[in-house]
Amino acid sequence: MSGSTKPLLTVLNGRNTGKKPIWLMRQAGRYLPEYRALRAEKGGFLELVYDSDAAAEVTLQPIRRFGFDGAILFSDILIVPYALGQDLRFEAGEGPRLSPPLVDASLAAFEAVPGRLEPVYRTVEKVKAVLPAETTFLGFAGSPWTVATYMVAGQGSREQAEARRYAYRDPEAFAAIIDAVADMTVDYLSGQVNAGVEAVQLFDSWAGSLSPDQFEQWVIAPTARIVSDFKKRHPEVPVIGFPKGAGGKIAGYARETGVDVIGLDETVDPEWAARSLPAGLPVQGNLDPLALIAGGKSLEKAVRRIISAFEDRPHIFNLGHGILPDTPIAHVEKLLELVRQ
Repeated sequence: MSGSTKPLLTVLNGRNTGKKPIWLMRQAGRYLPEYRALRAEKGGFLELVYDSDAAAEVTLQPIRRFGFDGAILFSDILIVPYALGQDLRFEAGEGPRLSPPLVDASLAAFEAVPGRLEPVYRTVEKVKAVLPAETTFLGFAGSPWTVATYMVAGQGSREQAEARRYAYRDPEAFAAIIDAVADMTVDYLSGQVNAGVEAVQLFDSWAGSLSPDQFEQWVIAPTARIVSDFKKRHPEVPVIGFPKGAGGKIAGYARETGVDVIGLDETVDPEWAARSLPAGLPVQGNLDPLALIAGGKSLEKAVRRIISAFEDRPHIFNLGHGILPDTPIAHVEKLLELVRQ
């Protein structure tokens, strides 16, 4: 179906229609009672991801409730290291754990298991079969730097100190990790497209922790490589790049990576972004998730400022990061009303 009948896909392809399509990162998740009920029924998070029927249901829940313009595949960025052969589990209340952590082990010791990606493709097929005709289907993967931070440390961390030390201490070994993630990511995103997604997003959630030189080496260069290799297979599929926390480095990221759309986190001044990013480049974002929780006048003011800043540029309304679990559903409904007025 052409982008002209899909508002989000139209903007992803660089056309400013005057309307603001909207979807929210983590829109399928813990703030929804129907998600919490299904999660309780299925048990662990990974069990939910790997049950294609359940994962498809989670993907569709916010579409049924809110009618967002985009459906984002329900999965996790750590499926890629799992497919590379690292063990993955989710600890209740503590988040994901990868073992053995590469700070203590060698990537060469892992045996890739690409079959671990197959259930995700089945989820895509199931969603695609029933998704409303006007809704754009978004796939995703983690960017190599962010995924590598988990692989090295075995878990998430705010400072990413283990991965940053590793990259300085042994850049060749760290580059091998980045390359392995990039190769698997191209295959993974391509598999999602073949199964039915219409656009993809690269989440670089920890991009803000790097110095300019390291940002160039571990964020821009591997992202550019992924985009180039992916576009050789799927030249028509838009790629959204989301380098969270990159600040002023976003302009270089936009120029050098080849992404079709730039996702902005909540710390980026939308008026600065409108002036500084390449002319005509579509942007996505960037409401503070806490403003959505606050609601009221604070929410209305923030929404108006973002919409005004990007009035003359193709723009997808979104949050600056994922929706938080304690977000009131009534505030999401109000946000949709404000954006669609």
